[in-house]
Amino acid sequence: MDVRQLTYFLAVVETMNFGRAAEQLHIAQPSLSQAIGTLERELGVPLFHRVGRGIVLSDAGAQLIEPARQVVRDLEAARAAARSARGLERGRVELVAMPSPGVEPLATLIRDFTAAHPAMTVTADAAFTAEEVIQTVKAGRAELGLLGAASPPRAGGLRVLPIEDQPLVLVSPPEEDAPRTSHAPVLAHGAAERTVTREDLAGARLIASKQGSLMRRLIDDVLADGVDAHIVVEAEHRTSILPLVLAGVGHAVLPSSWTPLAQRSGARVRRIEPTAWLRIALVFRTGILTPAAQAFVTCVEDYVAEQRAATRAPNDRPGLSPESAIRLGRHPT
Repeated sequence: MDVRQLTYFLAVVETMNFGRAAEQLHIAQPSLSQAIGTLERELGVPLFHRVGRGIVLSDAGAQLIEPARQVVRDLEAARAAARSARGLERGRVELVAMPSPGVEPLATLIRDFTAAHPAMTVTADAAFTAEEVIQTVKAGRAELGLLGAASPPRAGGLRVLPIEDQPLVLVSPPEEDAPRTSHAPVLAHGAAERTVTREDLAGARLIASKQGSLMRRLIDDVLADGVDAHIVVEAEHRTSILPLVLAGVGHAVLPSSWTPLAQRSGARVRRIEPTAWLRIALVFRTGILTPAAQAFVTCVEDYVAEQRAATRAPNDRPGLSPESAIRLGRHPT
């Protein structure tokens, strides 16, 4: 067994088609079939079952996926380590992120990382739950995972680096009357938000994500408490929620990471009291990371240190008030 055979095996797993895998690997299909057949004979078990013109993974093949990914990744780590003496001149960061953390802080993190390492590439795949992020990293499909959850994640076997806590906010259409607000004064966009209580959502038409997210849990809790609100849309793709709000379909509960984009688009953003927090964290394996991934982790650690410094002494930084720090999800820790 060698790394080339494992790479071929993983290509077939990804495509579940020998022809497409051969095209992806830039080799002839007979050469690929021969390499997989040799690997199966060496292991003494079939890795795929041929069913008609298709294939399905055998139990042994399913068990091989994660170890194969780790072997291939470890080899890439060794190669990248040899290249790192040239200052990370090239390489790739493989990351998986949930939608809201994928807005912020991921945009800022990628900006800072690519500014420091302009020849590097960041691959950001999508996941919709914290558990999906954790399993993707554990399975070796990504080295790093960016997630958000109501509480620190249980990621046995992975390191967890807390990044920031984002309060949930109510995003309302530009031209539509918002729910009743608290006694806070009406302020222009860009100033500290007004607030709404959960009871203030009575009569509101709501755009909700599917079951499982913290934002949906808050809406379900509001409805369970007898507040007469109505879910008018359930959107599986959270990136479609803000366009629906801007179209006047209804109001949405989102993390504060959406605030700058929502306000630039003309939507109104208000804090929801009592506050619910989305805990943002980076997860990754406890073993050796590729130099590219380690550099990204260092970028995240620098970001966390900067935010903590900003919130400990907000009056020392022009333009960052305590209220602004909270709005951005950067409360003292």
